[in-house]
Amino acid sequence: MKPLIIPIFVIYSGCPNRCVFCNERIAAGNYPDRLTEDTIRNICDRHLKNSGRKFDQIAFYGGNFTGIDRGHQIELLDIAQSYVNAGMIKSIRISTRPDYIDDDRLKLLTRYNVSTVEIGAQSMVDEVLSLSGRGHSSEDVRAAVRLLKKKGIETGVHLMVGLPGDTRERFEYTVEEIIRIRPDTVRIHPTIVFKDTLLAKSYFEGKYQPPTLDDAVELCKHALLRFQQADIPVIRLGLHTTKEMEADNNIIAGPFHPAFRSLVEGAIFLDMASNLLKSTNLKDKDVVFSVAPKDVSNLRGMKNRNIKILKESFNLAEIHVRENEMQKRWSLRII
Repeated sequence: MKPLIIPIFVIYSGCPNRCVFCNERIAAGNYPDRLTEDTIRNICDRHLKNSGRKFDQIAFYGGNFTGIDRGHQIELLDIAQSYVNAGMIKSIRISTRPDYIDDDRLKLLTRYNVSTVEIGAQSMVDEVLSLSGRGHSSEDVRAAVRLLKKKGIETGVHLMVGLPGDTRERFEYTVEEIIRIRPDTVRIHPTIVFKDTLLAKSYFEGKYQPPTLDDAVELCKHALLRFQQADIPVIRLGLHTTKEMEADNNIIAGPFHPAFRSLVEGAIFLDMASNLLKSTNLKDKDVVFSVAPKDVSNLRGMKNRNIKILKESFNLAEIHVRENEMQKRWSLRII
């Protein structure tokens, strides 16, 4: 079961510079510049009141948590810790930059119940990092993951598809490098061109072209399969949709889709089904696929897209999908 998390966004806080793609007020929502205790407690209490089960974590997302001035870090952690002490949540999660992870900063985190740290790696290609205005190197990512794992802290890594200067080969290299350093979890999302960013300026000047939706799905399909093979969970694919994203003109360009993960997983199952059908001769016949219950929607695709493609591509009379509770997830059979 996925952890139940109370998200709190520290917009831009602690960031030494602005990445070319960054507009946190659109990507995360329009949170205040500096969080107060009342704001945090209102967010936490609202989530706790509306949930039927105990929350696992309070998460400080966005910005660069370990780059915030130490006094404010302590203030935020004290508030979160009070919910841990009251038995209302289990632990605390933060997100930060890889170049702001060191022994001194981790000493502060380990004074509290910070069990998970997610770092924004974005790429493991130094030129891509430089063109994206990240201000850190791929070696900073490796060093941060090593140190976090040494301290016994669950470590997540955040990657992006389609950054300036990135290519398929470079993204696949990034995936393999992340597998090599073995974080506990990974998040991936395509690069979206938000208004009021340097990336938007580059886009309008013709210097940057975001990947198409099909290209982004293809790249993330490769990444998801490789991480699955390496037994590293991908806990999110695509951006969480905010009301700011849905506002007119806030997204300038890029492969945004509110159900991006469903597109990626559906594309994987379309490949699996096509490969099975290629080894059969079922023209003008009915086909029955067997899948685990949770994979039915992946096989069918959004709005039954995969079923339609398979029927047309292989001249099938009809396709039936049967749920098999004994079947492993991510497996597909013709019966």
